[in-house]
Amino acid sequence: MDPITTSTLCVGGIGLASAAALAVAEKYLSVPQDPRIGKVTEILPGANCGGCGYAGCADYARAIVVDNAECNLCAPGGAACAQAIASFLGRAAAAMERRVAIVLCCGDDTEALRRAAYNGIADCAAAQATAGGDKGCTYGCLGYGSCARVCPVNAIRIANGIAKVDKALCIACGKCVAACPRKLIKLVPAAAEIHVLCSSKDKGPAVKKVCGTGCIGCRICTKLADGAINMDGFLAVVDYAKPLTNEETVAKCPGHCIRKDPPASVQPPTPRS
Repeated sequence: MDPITTSTLCVGGIGLASAAALAVAEKYLSVPQDPRIGKVTEILPGANCGGCGYAGCADYARAIVVDNAECNLCAPGGAACAQAIASFLGRAAAAMERRVAIVLCCGDDTEALRRAAYNGIADCAAAQATAGGDKGCTYGCLGYGSCARVCPVNAIRIANGIAKVDKALCIACGKCVAACPRKLIKLVPAAAEIHVLCSSKDKGPAVKKVCGTGCIGCRICTKLADGAINMDGFLAVVDYAKPLTNEETVAKCPGHCIRKDPPASVQPPTPRS
């Protein structure tokens, strides 16, 4: 028998033996999957957004069934999904508060200084890596849409050089939070309507030099907010654990960075194709 034929038969024999060994291993060594995992996966919305902290819906379903993970971590599914999973598994459903993303900056191109002309890739991380970005405020939204591109339901748009989130569309998946190189996006209770839309830690005079709508650290809002706004250095920060309802904080903010949400969109979420 010639060497080529011998080699071919040897390799083929090894392949057949390996296949047989794998078949035996699968039959006798495999661990059967709990059928409840498949059912919980069906209950979940299938967004695979990762907002729950797991790789996808199937991974989260496995964690719920096998590791007793909480049933209420799916933002797109909401309270109804959490209740359905809890009922199926015979557990008590934990309370779930709807959250939405918010961009903590309102310095658009009419208010915020651009210190240079950026002609690179239209990406916030790329702009940030280029000498710290082209915006005068080193804390402000760069406006190149990295957050909008990762949003699975088109809830973010870039308007006049700044990212804006439609609360009605947002599913709180957290992808935009991870995508923002300046960490300006935060998940907050959907019921909250008044926000400090500034992230600058600079002193008032420095803020005024680069933005017309920045927090100047005057502390007026803290006196009106009944503990719902605190100071982080020179920056006013909303404590979302306490409801901020006093609209006087909006009217009396000299930096014009305390804003009330506009009326929400009534459009349903539109998944990306």
